[in-house]
Amino acid sequence: QVQLVESGGGLVQAGGSLRLSCAVSGRTFSRYAMGWFRQAPGKERVFVAAITWSAGSTYYADSVKGRFTISRDKAKNTVYLQMNSLNPEDTAVYYCASTPTYARGSLLALVSRYDYWGQGTQVTVSP
Repeated sequence: QVQLVESGGGLVQAGGSLRLSCAVSGRTFSRYAMGWFRQAPGKERVFVAAITWSAGSTYYADSVKGRFTISRDKAKNTVYLQMNSLNPEDTAVYYCASTPTYARGSLLALVSRYDYWGQGTQVTVSP
């Protein structure tokens, strides 16, 4: 079992920044990669960023490249998503997820690759 708990969401003005955290507990050694996804009201859950647990390789959706940074702290079993230059289109519930199996970078963008999910944290960006 793996437990994921997100925190750090909130309300921010356009152009502002937030840092999301995802605390990972349980069988953390079995995790190949961690991902962040987001879901806006009435829309599908979409990929934001991913990081491999061991090597720290990172992957981003085109919509967030250059603005968001994913990182992990192995000692703290925590994954972060630093979000800068936020705009109203970034408003969504953000979810942390983990996958135990190897996948090429592009495949880490698939919701179906992940088997454990957090409860989500709301991010609202006002104009």
